[in-house]
Amino acid sequence: MNQIKRLALVLFLLALFTACSSPELNSIGHDGTILAFGDSLTVGKGADKKNSYPSVLAELSGLTVINAGVSGETTDGGVKRLPSELDHHSPDLLLLIEGGNDILRNRDQASIKANLGAMIQAAKRRGVQVVLFGIPKKSLFSESVPLYQELADEHQLVFDESLVVDLLHTPSLKADQIHLNKVGYRKMAESIYELLREKGAVY
Repeated sequence: MNQIKRLALVLFLLALFTACSSPELNSIGHDGTILAFGDSLTVGKGADKKNSYPSVLAELSGLTVINAGVSGETTDGGVKRLPSELDHHSPDLLLLIEGGNDILRNRDQASIKANLGAMIQAAKRRGVQVVLFGIPKKSLFSESVPLYQELADEHQLVFDESLVVDLLHTPSLKADQIHLNKVGYRKMAESIYELLREKGAVY
């Protein structure tokens, strides 16, 4: 019985360690390229393009950060557009902030999840690391839509559930109801930079 108990304890501790561990990122080096992919929050609507989060992230990191945002895009469009962006830029890392327009338009969440999942797979097939960001629910912008956490778990991704939610819940950081101002985009870039540092992608 003692051996069985010891084995059960080892298995329990292993499962606990696995559940508590979070994915890390490989260093992308000083000459690395980051592809920032998404909709108007990536474009930087509400501020000048030089104040968009990709531009500020490039300034902070010293890396090449491609702004591949398209205002108004839904995941239906994103899943078609991403492969060519990946092939054209050959990034080391993909920052994926997409789905807000689907949520605002009450699109089917299963379709949103399927489209985002296909984007993640497109990046992984090309050896591109992915960092996923949660998008808030339409009502009250109170928390991230659960499908983002589900995708992060399924694909073992570095995931930030609260960044976009918190920024959009802070009136002083917003240009309008659904876009940030230049201070908000800078805070977004700073938070993403810190996340990439914590996870080992940049130093």
